[in-house]
Amino acid sequence: MDNEYILEMRNITKEFPGVKALDNVNFKVRRGEIHCLVGENGAGKSTLMKVLSGVWKYGTYTGDIVYNGEVQQFRHIADSEAKGIAIIYQELALFPELPIYENIYFGHEIMKGHQVDWNETIVQSKKMLEKVRLKVDPSLPVKRLNTGNQQLVEIAKALSKNCKLIIFDEPTSSLNEDDSQNLLDLMRELKKSGITCIMISHKLREVTAIADTITVLRDGSTICSMDAKTDDISESNIIRHMVGRSIDNVYPKRAEHPFGDVMFEIKHLTVEDPNTGREILHDVNLKVRKGEIVGLQGLMGAGRTECALSVFGNPYGYRIKSGEVVLDGKTHNFKSPREAIKAGLAYVTEDRKGNGLVLIQDIRYNITLPNLGALANGLAIDEQKEIIVANKYKDEINIKAPSIEQKTVNLSGGNQQKVQIAKWLFVTPKVLILDEPTRGIDVGAKYEIYSLMNKMVEDGMSIIMISSELPEVLGMSDRLYVMSEGHITGELDAADATEEKVMKMAINSN
Repeated sequence: MDNEYILEMRNITKEFPGVKALDNVNFKVRRGEIHCLVGENGAGKSTLMKVLSGVWKYGTYTGDIVYNGEVQQFRHIADSEAKGIAIIYQELALFPELPIYENIYFGHEIMKGHQVDWNETIVQSKKMLEKVRLKVDPSLPVKRLNTGNQQLVEIAKALSKNCKLIIFDEPTSSLNEDDSQNLLDLMRELKKSGITCIMISHKLREVTAIADTITVLRDGSTICSMDAKTDDISESNIIRHMVGRSIDNVYPKRAEHPFGDVMFEIKHLTVEDPNTGREILHDVNLKVRKGEIVGLQGLMGAGRTECALSVFGNPYGYRIKSGEVVLDGKTHNFKSPREAIKAGLAYVTEDRKGNGLVLIQDIRYNITLPNLGALANGLAIDEQKEIIVANKYKDEINIKAPSIEQKTVNLSGGNQQKVQIAKWLFVTPKVLILDEPTRGIDVGAKYEIYSLMNKMVEDGMSIIMISSELPEVLGMSDRLYVMSEGHITGELDAADATEEKVMKMAINSN
């Protein structure tokens, strides 16, 4: 293999029962570059990287992996790590209770005779943390770090294994803007030090900002590779290759319709965290009209999710010091999510895997779970009615799966999100709170979610959308509120809103 390339994957084909996940994929990565791998959910990106790292071992696929000029036969992750390949997953593989230094050297401990040399482990851990620009005490438990810093510990762990190629799988999907930028800057530094990076990402703005080369996969096949210096790597061109068609406007136009009366209002909400005694929301006021999408913007930690949970029956037990919720003209003080749902308020959580879905169960189970009373036949569930309901939502919102018996864990992120939305549509809410509705899903699935949101408000529903992606809030909202440090710091009509205005409000508190 040409010494210019550190990696070449030739004619890789990987099949699962009934599905060809990779179909004759070819993928080449230059030494010391940042190579971005993009495609819709289910395109084969993560599967290709699992083949490379040895998760899918040699013999379970066809084709060749050529690394540093030699054909490899990785039968385990340890085999690829021994050659200098590390993979950092979206869900971090750290032990939260253990100190940072133990996490960094877990599995390849520094030994002194037959014992672990803890003093040297701490010394070397400090050096690794310096490389990733993380200034913390290595004896801190990992759980004391925020998500962005935990991500840096994962990178330090990879560097401690003397890796030459690091694969980042959706590294910024759960990071705020500052931590995302910090991670991208670190990748540039890694590149300068001779380390090759492969990044899987749905965030095309980050891809175009950092990539030297971009490879697009679609339906398990290689569509193209583009050189950032010579090819058109505009977002619109990448999207065209990803979905096989042009999406002229990422945010679909909505049919004009008049807004109704105020459907939902939060008045003077002040909330305290009982664990710390700190006020997390201060005199929050917000209203939504019938048929309106209202965006709720702010930096990570501004209080957006806490606000949503406080009014949705307060499942985390925050101490509500004052304030009231008015839904469809009636004042409420919801003691539980069940009460909120019964009154017509639903909440789609940002954590669909942890709190939103029962992943080991099928689509049918997940869709009907919040409203089993509507399917009751005496003391039993009318199974035939349940099947009809689940199929109705599967078809209406285009959940891509062979049947409603498909286990939810086996769906792509975009289809899991559609199941989560479907389950709340089944309770027929008047107001739907969507918390990070497109996190970790591809541009094609995003477009479908946006189109679904448009249809919901055209049918008279009201939506509050919480999102960390500012272009998304500006593109989808009729009106938006900005939060900072638990305060509402501004309200803007969509026509007047700009990124600069919103960011100015997001970094100021009253």
